[in-house]
Amino acid sequence: MLDTRELGRRPGSQRQVTRTVPAPPDLGIEVLKVTEGSPVELDLRLEAVMEGVLVTGTARAVLEGECARCLEPIEDDTEVTFQELFVYDDPAHRGDPDEDDEVSTLEDDLLDLEPLLRDAVVLALPFQPLCEDDCPGLCTECGVRLEDPDHSHEAPVDPRWAGLAALKEDSSTRSQD
Repeated sequence: MLDTRELGRRPGSQRQVTRTVPAPPDLGIEVLKVTEGSPVELDLRLEAVMEGVLVTGTARAVLEGECARCLEPIEDDTEVTFQELFVYDDPAHRGDPDEDDEVSTLEDDLLDLEPLLRDAVVLALPFQPLCEDDCPGLCTECGVRLEDPDHSHEAPVDPRWAGLAALKEDSSTRSQD
């Protein structure tokens, strides 16, 4: 929660705020997220407007997760920008009750940045994070990371021909006897 009382309600007044806050739980996606409690640096500009307070800002945090191809650990920095209008929660500034419920409101001149921060971070994350842009991934047969260009396996035997392969092995062992 961020207190906006110092800003006042006179349109045009501004205030710069810089804070470091602990990351809320579940800030990210399953394979890449900001660890709960880790520092999130916020640089905010609060502007009083007729309807409420316009918040424009930047958030910086460290992401941790795993590569979607090879499952190696990833650690990266992220910086996201966001902007949201928080409307005053009083009868003089309330809109039509049939309007969209997706409006952020100030509660007792306090604004909750967590939903705004969560939306900005999650939307900025890659759908499938990679440790490297050209990560080769894992071998589908043995599960080894495909770093070695000479990594190979014998060609798989088509199951339709497996019976003939068994006959071939039987005949080769009989001829050696």
